[in-house]
Amino acid sequence: MSLSGVLGNALTGLNASQVGLRSASNNVANVNTPGYARTTPNLISRNVGGVAMGVQIEGVTRIADKFLQAASIKAISDEGRASALATALDRVQAQFGGLDDPGSIFSRMNKVFDSLSQASVDPSLSVARLSAAADIESFFDETTRLSIEIKQQRQEAEARINSNVQRVNEILGELFELNASVQNLASGGGDNSGAANRQSELLDELSSIMDIRATTQPDGRVVVRTEDGVLLMDNFAMNITYQPAGTGAFKTTYGSISAVPPNGVAVELDRHIVSGELRGLMELRDVHLPNMAEELAEMATGFADTLNAAHNNASSYPAPQILTGGNTGWDVNDYHYFTGQMTIGVSDATGALVSRVDVDFDSATLSVDGGAAVGIGNTIGTLTTAIDAALGANGSMSFSNGVMSLQADVAGNGVSILQDEANPADRGGRGFSHFFGLNDLVRSDRPYFFETGINGSRPHLFSAGESVTFDVTTTSGATVASVNIPVVAGQSFNDLITAINDATTGVGRYVNFALDAQGRLIQTPVAGFEAFNVDLGGDTTARTSSGVSFSELFGVGLDAKAGRAEIFSVDPAIRANSDLLALGQLDIDAATVAGDIVLSAGDNRGGILLQQSLGETRTFNAAGSLAQSNANLNDYAARFAGMVGSRAARAESEAESANVLMQTAAQKRADVEGVNLDEELASMTMYQQSYNASARMLQAAKEMADTLMNVL
Repeated sequence: MSLSGVLGNALTGLNASQVGLRSASNNVANVNTPGYARTTPNLISRNVGGVAMGVQIEGVTRIADKFLQAASIKAISDEGRASALATALDRVQAQFGGLDDPGSIFSRMNKVFDSLSQASVDPSLSVARLSAAADIESFFDETTRLSIEIKQQRQEAEARINSNVQRVNEILGELFELNASVQNLASGGGDNSGAANRQSELLDELSSIMDIRATTQPDGRVVVRTEDGVLLMDNFAMNITYQPAGTGAFKTTYGSISAVPPNGVAVELDRHIVSGELRGLMELRDVHLPNMAEELAEMATGFADTLNAAHNNASSYPAPQILTGGNTGWDVNDYHYFTGQMTIGVSDATGALVSRVDVDFDSATLSVDGGAAVGIGNTIGTLTTAIDAALGANGSMSFSNGVMSLQADVAGNGVSILQDEANPADRGGRGFSHFFGLNDLVRSDRPYFFETGINGSRPHLFSAGESVTFDVTTTSGATVASVNIPVVAGQSFNDLITAINDATTGVGRYVNFALDAQGRLIQTPVAGFEAFNVDLGGDTTARTSSGVSFSELFGVGLDAKAGRAEIFSVDPAIRANSDLLALGQLDIDAATVAGDIVLSAGDNRGGILLQQSLGETRTFNAAGSLAQSNANLNDYAARFAGMVGSRAARAESEAESANVLMQTAAQKRADVEGVNLDEELASMTMYQQSYNASARMLQAAKEMADTLMNVL
């Protein structure tokens, strides 16, 4: 070998040793750096004309396993989704508290019935009545607070969705720039491991936000797609867009997340994002929190309705002069549809009967003080007119803008209503006074029960130009269609429901709406389309006179159902004067005549009704994740508490499992990609010895050259 060959071998050895030492030292320095994968130099023998000419450096290889990386990325996405849900649901559960927490909604409900029990023991004790009214108000204050908390959680989830979308754009933009850098380094034979490590770090972060599939090209570029193949970045980076609504209100319809190419059609991503924090937040906003809100509202409604059922069949002493109901949404021309019997009593300040009006809905007649039967007609208007005439100078009844009112016209007198014990008045499962809310203990500013008792053949009384809109989505949140159904004036409820059920111009391809025997609007998925959700997207309808919309009347849409948790409060008149708390009851039978005592100060029968209502079985409609059931308030509250707790527990368990899988996948990946200090020490020792050997060879060549020069 010539001296030049020796020098060449020595110099290439020095260079190779330096690259090796640099690689090993970088590995050691980044032993704790997340996303860092160790590197090793690629060294091959140089051979020129069959003669060994040292060692050649063909770049630095970043040690990575694409299969382990893919498994780790998926595990990170699953953990991101589970963690987002677990954290949020745990916060919500903490707001509800437990069944035995003194300040929880469940304990407040029990306290109400304890207070009513105390009040019924001595109806004349004003302190007990005040305490009962205050405890009822406290319960509904809590339902309102919890409902607002759920809406705030939805708003926060939406804000985090928007923030994550912005971060996705930043990551895709940086990955696109890194692709150009990696490609340039690879073509020039440079070390691109630093850029590749940054790529890996960004992909891990991106996978925590949404599930992705990353493919590394031969030139080092990374192509990013969703797990199911929608392109996010290749020769360009998609612009991910989302328009936040900025509110968690139940009537809000949220927009979609879309991927927009530089020149092309936007692709909706909601159904393509199946994991990651984004999916967890969307599930939280669109599924879990709305379900919880519906369940809360159904419990609040059941509580209010149970108390009102008892209170409307009771009376204070002395009886109130005026009974005014809430806006039922009905019109004077609507049929009243009542069956059974009831009695309206006018009494004086001492509780003596002044006059009585017995109404027999089955025979469509009434009688005054046992007199001859008089027809009441079929409509709310004719019924109101008949009762008003029957009361004569003693009282009056009116119905306007959906509100029924009954009053005694003589100062000092009062009015009360009593259901017939054997054949009580009934419409949609509620008595006359209860249906119109004449003596409600708990008031609301809109209809809160949806058993309308209506016959679908009656005119809907909505106006031309109004419409109802339904949004059809998949279970993953992707929008399939938005269908607007215009109202045709003069048609019936059945006609409107038929238009909604139209398979072409309505939503009949996915779902079928129908009125049941109690006048509830029941929504049933069409066979084969159970995976589609049909939700209210908008409602501009308003019944003439009452102003109540289609969705408010029948409980269609999240706002109509979940919003009920915030509409209840104790009747202001009762809060101002606890004497109006109905703890007694009309004492009337067939033989009772004017002058007989029908109300007394010591009567506690109304209080007992209120107290016992806790244990009475009632029908709770399907709400959220709770199916329709027959239960008492205590049992339903326990089911609801269990559902709130089980959601949080299940989410926490899933998060723990996902975290274990993520850590396991990360460890498997680290076993291949990570830095082993012992191995790097051995490499550094080897390259140091190699460097010394090359240096000695260089020194030997120098000495040989010097010797030859001296000989010459």
